[in-house]
Amino acid sequence: MMLTSQSSVHVRSVPGRTSASHGSAGAPCRASLLRCQQAHQSIKHSFLGHRGHLRVQTQTVQPCRRHVAVRAEDKPVDAKIESVVEKGTGSPQAASNITTLGFIATWYALNVGFNLQNKTIFNYFPFPWTVSAVHVTVGLAYCTVAYFLGAKKASFQRPITKSEFQTIAGPAAMHAIGHVAANLSFVAVAISLTHTVKTLEPVFSVILSKLVLGQSTPLPVVGTLVPVMAGVALASAGELSFNWSGFIFAMVSNLTFGFRAVWSKKAMGDIKDLSSTAIYAWTTLISVLICVPGALIFEGPRLQAGIDIALKKEPNFYFALLSVGLLYHLYNQFAFNTLSRVTPVSHGVCNVVKRVVIIGTSVVFFGNKLTDKTKIGTVIALIGTYLYTEATKRYKASHPTPTVTPKAA
Repeated sequence: MMLTSQSSVHVRSVPGRTSASHGSAGAPCRASLLRCQQAHQSIKHSFLGHRGHLRVQTQTVQPCRRHVAVRAEDKPVDAKIESVVEKGTGSPQAASNITTLGFIATWYALNVGFNLQNKTIFNYFPFPWTVSAVHVTVGLAYCTVAYFLGAKKASFQRPITKSEFQTIAGPAAMHAIGHVAANLSFVAVAISLTHTVKTLEPVFSVILSKLVLGQSTPLPVVGTLVPVMAGVALASAGELSFNWSGFIFAMVSNLTFGFRAVWSKKAMGDIKDLSSTAIYAWTTLISVLICVPGALIFEGPRLQAGIDIALKKEPNFYFALLSVGLLYHLYNQFAFNTLSRVTPVSHGVCNVVKRVVIIGTSVVFFGNKLTDKTKIGTVIALIGTYLYTEATKRYKASHPTPTVTPKAA
């Protein structure tokens, strides 16, 4: 006589829902990833008592779709924009190019607006530490509101660990100090001279890359920095508004931004899952912690008197501060977004063109008079900066960084 005993579990899967049943009784899956994984591991047992045979059959269940699909809200902001553009163009490559050009154009427009508004404020409110603090505080308020309204991808994205905070803190501190130094220069001299002097930033990057990272720059690339230095010297000698404090503060800005660039290369590789927008949001927070105390220490005792004078000259003074702070945050955010879409060399070329646009618009807007020396020196410095970016690009193309294949463990 053969005695048979069977016990079975039947698993059924439908898109977005999974159910399991013992015989005819069923229990619906609640569409959670855990249940889907458990269903995926379900096995069907058939015990055959005759001759002691055991048969095990496995039935695969597909995971719930909504847990494996990439949700639209998880896409970065620029990816969402690119998706919309692609629907209109029908070409992914064209959509990518149009989106990148749109980011560059917006970056330029916001930067020009910021520089003109910023210098206008300094003409009747020469408090660079306070204005710098307003810039980053308005940016922090923007990021905070966006975060709590649910636009996390457009702000902080997520909380960061203590280690990540320390990683961002170094470059962020250099960003804050460099920004204050640039504003100290804007108060003292014309915008055109400050931006001409700031074309020397690659010189500091080359020196600091050697001192901090131990990376040597090829001589042909270093050679292109000679016209940059010569052009800045000529432009400075012919600038009617030249004074040493404005020049020195512009150089300090170059030094700190050079540290920012080098430390970013060294440190930012450790943070893999934060977008450029989020990194800049956390940079803004750290900048507030530096600029606000600095404003209170260096300008606090004179601040109320300065505000009273500013309100007499410009009734919309507070609105001007708010708008310039918003322009500052947005142009930097678009600069970070653009950097994430192009190569560093292309970003360098964009910076050269940006300085040309800013210098040109500031001269027209404020009616600054440029001597022939200043005009020639500015052009030479800008050409030298362009040659530097091109030389860097060609050297990297002819000397690619070797790829190291990791050995098997």
